[in-house]
Amino acid sequence: MTTPIDLKYTQSHAWVRMEPDGVAAVGITFHAQEQLGDVVFVQCPDLGRRLAQDEQCGAIESVKAASDIYAPLSGEVIAVNGELDTAPQRLNEDPYGAWLYRLKLADLGEVASLLDAAAYEQVAEADKA
Repeated sequence: MTTPIDLKYTQSHAWVRMEPDGVAAVGITFHAQEQLGDVVFVQCPDLGRRLAQDEQCGAIESVKAASDIYAPLSGEVIAVNGELDTAPQRLNEDPYGAWLYRLKLADLGEVASLLDAAAYEQVAEADKA
C-alpha cells in the first residue's frame, strides 16, 4: 500500500496536504480508492461552503459502491477539483495527486487530531481484515 509520509490522514480514509499558504488540500487514500473500485462519479462540497470537522460534505460513487466524503478539518471550501466532473477515474489513477477540494482552515489546531502515515496504515490494515 502507498501511504506518503508527508500527508495527514483520517480514519475515514481521507488525506490532507498542508500547502505553504496554510490551505489544506483534501483527497482520498489509495486504500479508499482500492476498496471502492472504479470511480464513476464525485460530488464535492460547494465552493464557499463552511464545513465542520467530520461533517458529511460529498460523495463518491463507483461501479460497486457509494461512499460519503467527510471533512477532515473545519474551514471554508475555496476550490474544488473540476477535473473530477469529467474524469472521476483520476481518483483511481492518482489518488494522491487528484485532490477533491481545498479548505481555508478555521482552526489550525485541528491538524494535530489527524493521523500520521504509520498510524493510518494500521487503520487501513485493520479495515482489510
